[in-house]
Amino acid sequence: MELKKNPKADVGKNSSLYFVIGLAAVLGLVYGAMEWKKYDKSNDYDVSMNVEDQLDEEVPMTEQIKTPPPPPPPAAPEVIEVVEDEEEVEETVIESTETSQEEEVMEVEEVEVEEIDEDISVPFAVIEDVPVFPGCEGASNKKQCFQDMMQKHIRKNFRYPEIAQEMGVQGRVNVIFVIQKDGSIGNIRMRGPDKNLEKEAMRIIQKLPKMTPGKQRGRAVKVPFSIPITFKLQ
Repeated sequence: MELKKNPKADVGKNSSLYFVIGLAAVLGLVYGAMEWKKYDKSNDYDVSMNVEDQLDEEVPMTEQIKTPPPPPPPAAPEVIEVVEDEEEVEETVIESTETSQEEEVMEVEEVEVEEIDEDISVPFAVIEDVPVFPGCEGASNKKQCFQDMMQKHIRKNFRYPEIAQEMGVQGRVNVIFVIQKDGSIGNIRMRGPDKNLEKEAMRIIQKLPKMTPGKQRGRAVKVPFSIPITFKLQ
């Protein structure tokens, strides 16, 4: 036997309508709760003031502190003594230094100024007459010849220190020296990565020959010169 449903007993009938009505009721309650306002009871106060009572109050008297007057200034002395200066002061007479046409003018002999031998250093790049390396006397470009001869001298006398080879030390040593006014080499300074390399660079520079000194305005001067020496392992 099959069961049949009664159309009047349908639970889902008009469910959307009931949902809308319930939702509208809930929204109304929430809105009413949010808009609900409560006011405190107001009391009427008498803010009037009795002016007559205020005027009847007595104001206390304050004492005025009197400051004493300043003391009078001291009286001036009645008698003023005048002291006479008996010492006589000699007046200094300043004679005029102007000359008249009648006076004879003395002729002054020429004064010889001694030239001071100044210790001047002129850089190699700007000196008028560069130092002459032996063998460059007849060269047209003595500056380029000087640099070429320096490179040739370094290659000829170069010797890699054995201890530096064993330690694997290599690098560049910057050398600065001065060509003195007599053409000799002096004031050698250097800086490199290892003392052994610096020592070898010193030995090479000390073997430089004596040169013709550089000149500035016809006078022999000191000429500083710098050159790098590179030590590189093969």
